[in-house]
Amino acid sequence: METLDLIVRFFQDGGPFMYPIALVLVVGLVIALERWIFLRHASLSNRRVYRELLPALRQRDYQTAMQLAESSRAPIARIIAAGIERMQQTSGRDSIEYAMEEGVMEALPRYERRTHYLATLANIATLLGLLGTIIGLIAAFTAVANADPAQKASLLSQSISVAMNTTAFGLMSAIPLLLAHAMLQSRTTEIVDSLEMAGVKLLNSLSEATHAVRAPSADDAVVG
Repeated sequence: METLDLIVRFFQDGGPFMYPIALVLVVGLVIALERWIFLRHASLSNRRVYRELLPALRQRDYQTAMQLAESSRAPIARIIAAGIERMQQTSGRDSIEYAMEEGVMEALPRYERRTHYLATLANIATLLGLLGTIIGLIAAFTAVANADPAQKASLLSQSISVAMNTTAFGLMSAIPLLLAHAMLQSRTTEIVDSLEMAGVKLLNSLSEATHAVRAPSADDAVVG
């Protein structure tokens, strides 16, 4: 109970700038939570779809793999579908690779959406804290100038203590937002790397299948 009272008193003593800083913190935490849930769901969805497609890809049953990929909304499914579709049009490895890279590039904005706002909100929280402190110090010195000389030192120390609350709260809001931004960026990089790795594996599989189809068999050589 004492801790709660201390927090409430700290917030009240900070002045009006504590409220916009609190708003920035709440908005940032909501964005961070939404992005974390989205990335977590996307990662699980990609893994699940890849496990479903893997047996068909290993058996080189590309028609079944294509049907499964087109029925899924996971980015890995679109990448695989793009590679298989391009393989059916051309046997060039570069052309297939470009098609799958295009799928990765299309998925990237969805993963990075709103994450950059966290760094911006962290900077805003810090700047609001500094602004609140500066305005609080201006008000403190103005009040001290008209105060009784015997009370100036005490009044100035109290006013400065209250003004510094906004800077402290701004930093306390900015630090977790920056940490969330770094964690989400790292998570996004891991997912994109996994998509690229899956694309390389599929590309190698498609290239091997293409060469196997184009390579003449021993019977064909005898007949020829």
